[in-house]
Amino acid sequence: MSKKSKKKEGPALLSAAGLVRFYEESDVGLKLKPHILIGIMVAFTIAIIALSKLMPIA
Repeated sequence: MSKKSKKKEGPALLSAAGLVRFYEESDVGLKLKPHILIGIMVAFTIAIIALSKLMPIA
């Protein structure tokens, strides 16, 4: 067998076996850097604690 025929059979065999990975890049949704998200979570936590001290439920 020549190298060309082996190259053509390789991807076809992999796709038939379900071994080919498929990645689809999507641009839907918010894009936030991790440190910004952590900052938002810390601020939210501090706000909840402050509100529970200022206006207790019970």
